[in-house]
Amino acid sequence: MSFGGRQPGQSLPDWIRQHRVSLGELHQVKRRMRQGGLNTVCEEARCPNRSECFGRGTATFLINGTVCTRSCGYCAIGHGRPAPVDPDEPRQLVAAVVEMGLGHVVITAVDRDDLSDGGAEGFVRCIELLRGIEKRPTVEVLTPDFRGRLDLVDRIVDAGPDVYNHNLETVPRLYCSLRRSGRYQWALEVLGRVAERAPSMIRKSGLMVGLGETFDEVAATLRDLARVRCQVVTAGQYLQPTSSQVPVARYWTPEELAEVARQGEALGLEMVAGPFVRSSYRAEEALERVRSAS
Repeated sequence: MSFGGRQPGQSLPDWIRQHRVSLGELHQVKRRMRQGGLNTVCEEARCPNRSECFGRGTATFLINGTVCTRSCGYCAIGHGRPAPVDPDEPRQLVAAVVEMGLGHVVITAVDRDDLSDGGAEGFVRCIELLRGIEKRPTVEVLTPDFRGRLDLVDRIVDAGPDVYNHNLETVPRLYCSLRRSGRYQWALEVLGRVAERAPSMIRKSGLMVGLGETFDEVAATLRDLARVRCQVVTAGQYLQPTSSQVPVARYWTPEELAEVARQGEALGLEMVAGPFVRSSYRAEEALERVRSAS
């Protein structure tokens, strides 16, 4: 496939430049999060969709603190030595879900390689408490790779989320430079384990483009995801959050991302692709499409 995307150093392409974050729409959700001492990955990772999602009353909860024990080249979340986990965080999260009337809840976390369980218990407690409320929402978890500890994946699966998401993020060749503490094989094994242990649980993953990968590498990665029985894949353009993260290697056009979607759909994957697509963007809609197709 020939590429027509724009190289860095040029002015931003129209399909990127026309997207704006409206700060005025952020405050209500942010205020509720601060009241409970809660955090969102939307803010910490400087997601370009945060004003839209906050304006719709949705957000992706970030648990186990805001400091990650890893330092991935593309990620704006702070890294270093984290503080102890707040034991009251799951209860506060559930209280926020009830107050906001959320029908679909997405929970993710920083990597906590400093903890014996990698932070898995935080996911388990949130899921268990959410299952106990009167109007139970659907629950989607977006977990770390737990350094290949599949027993920790099992603990979360056994708690019963509706969707288990683990992002592959990029192609194998770029892992050593962008995800130095991660392993491509670990990521695939997480998704494969969920399919093996809970075949009715929806499996999901996400990719970024624009980090230096080729179309053929993305296509090969989609084949790997299909092989481990992933069901939903999101694909979106990487945007440099701050000058501290790696620069954009190339801007993929919307047409190229549409072709990525076609490649995935030919493999039987439910694809959500576009310049501003992120793993949790309109997650409840992807869930409904998979359920409708089942």
